[in-house]
Amino acid sequence: MLTSVQRLLLIQKVPIFEELRDDFLVRLAATMEELSFPAKHTIVKQGDEGRSLYILASGQVRVHIGDRELVKLKKEDCFGEMAVLDAEPRSASVTSLDPCECLMLTQQQLYEAIEETPGVAVNIIRLLSRRIRELNQQINALESSGQGRSLI
Repeated sequence: MLTSVQRLLLIQKVPIFEELRDDFLVRLAATMEELSFPAKHTIVKQGDEGRSLYILASGQVRVHIGDRELVKLKKEDCFGEMAVLDAEPRSASVTSLDPCECLMLTQQQLYEAIEETPGVAVNIIRLLSRRIRELNQQINALESSGQGRSLI
């Protein structure tokens, strides 16, 4: 179980909460549910409805589509930022590589945070843009090596 101070220190390091006031972050962190997952547990499944964002407090997860790994995430990374914004089906699955702890932020909590502090929305846009750029670079590298045809 994370203390209030540990929660604050964790979310301060997450890109979508950078540069936000500590008093706001303390209130937000207090509302997040803490979840534990064993190794090799599917935390989110591609295609399922998503209305929450997860912040890794410990452990590592693998983001994947089927057997194709997209990225590995570690402590202070977050996932689920697309589904929490639009409530569309999850675009990928996330499976724990080892036991992990997460803080979960619901769509309602996020919307309330954005109303109070619009900077949260700007930071999410930055995160999504960065991830799209990284995926574009991966696709370009695969296409250059002749493997990209299977992605199209």
